Amino acid sequence: MSNPILETRSLTKIYGKNIIFKDINLKVNEGETIVIIGPSGTGKSTLLRCINLLTSNEGGQVFLDGKEITAKGYNQDEVRQHIGMVFQNFLLFNHLTALDNVMIGLLKVKKMPKAQARQKAMEELKRVGLEDRADHYPGQLSGGQQQRVAIARALAMDPSVMLFDEPTSALDPELIGEVLGVMAQLARDRMTMLVVTHEMGFAREVADRIVFMEKGSVVEEGSPDDLFYHPKHDRTREFLWKITELYGKKEKKRVQKNDRLF
Repeated sequence: MSNPILETRSLTKIYGKNIIFKDINLKVNEGETIVIIGPSGTGKSTLLRCINLLTSNEGGQVFLDGKEITAKGYNQDEVRQHIGMVFQNFLLFNHLTALDNVMIGLLKVKKMPKAQARQKAMEELKRVGLEDRADHYPGQLSGGQQQRVAIARALAMDPSVMLFDEPTSALDPELIGEVLGVMAQLARDRMTMLVVTHEMGFAREVADRIVFMEKGSVVEEGSPDDLFYHPKHDRTREFLWKITELYGKKEKKRVQKNDRLF
């Protein structure tokens, strides 16, 4: 097997006296979709922020395409051109149209000519099904549409890896499916993705591997079949049972409907 495109080695994050996570070792191969699940407050989102160098780490290393990006003096702006990130809240510029939100990184960071940036931005909006909303402002878009613009903005930079930090958690239930559908298509296109989510239908149907974290540690990882049907640890089995039960009958119907998008 080829070397992983993204790797963490003994990655550790501490806030004051609180260990957020410790000794996290992950390998993400090119074209894989890795889904991280686990209880709230176990360090999943902070892990993504450390990988993207938005938050500093207290120990360990992060490698992108074989290069240590956590090494002292490494160009963080360059890192963020190669690692796209989609947040829980869309973080769009409200005074810019959808098109301009996607173009801004191409113009400011990549210094791309305006006509070329516009063409690239339109291609990415079309990719997420929003070419007809290019001239709309965020306030004129639904939450699901805003998140798809955020995905297009990240994709426009042609990243090697995409990080998704609970991208549907701020959405109304009926809007979740459209975002998961875009992400599922990216997975089919073999975009390398690391996704933190509570959407178990997405994890089961789309992930190549699932990582279960709790209390700042990786408890178990494996294929969706391994974790959902043959978990090695009782805690994995308990967590998956509880989170599935929390959906209830109505929510399970929604998950099944969304599953058909995948």
